[in-house]
Amino acid sequence: MKCIDKFKSNNNIVYSCKYHIVWCPKYRRKVLIGDVEKRLKEIIQEVANEYNVEIIEMETDKDHIHILCEVNPQFGVNRFIKLAKGKSSRILREEFPHLKSKLPTLWTNSYFVATVGGAPLEVIKQYIENQQTSERDKEKKKWQEYLQRVR
Repeated sequence: MKCIDKFKSNNNIVYSCKYHIVWCPKYRRKVLIGDVEKRLKEIIQEVANEYNVEIIEMETDKDHIHILCEVNPQFGVNRFIKLAKGKSSRILREEFPHLKSKLPTLWTNSYFVATVGGAPLEVIKQYIENQQTSERDKEKKKWQEYLQRVR
């Protein structure tokens, strides 16, 4: 994978897909502390490294984790989340038996994800609108010139 300024590329696409991800332990239990917190961050970083996901920032509170990352859109943010939650749940519950007694599963099935970075929505919207207007004007002018020549 190559990095071109703020964009990344693979054989097929050039992209910049940054996501803010948040998920919580089951019942929002306050279990992400001390060694559990430290090990969770290590596991998520391992998963990210394994699947070429760039972790830009990662931090936990006692009952949730925030991750800011860049994910190849062909791989998919959902796939990264499923792998990170699955591997971290399995390993943390093996290494910290008290998590098994407190929770039937470590994570909830849900999560929050939002895209971040790039231009504000209004700027992109205006850019797209201007592209269409620009193209339409050019096409109209070409068509009018053609019709005048044919007549």
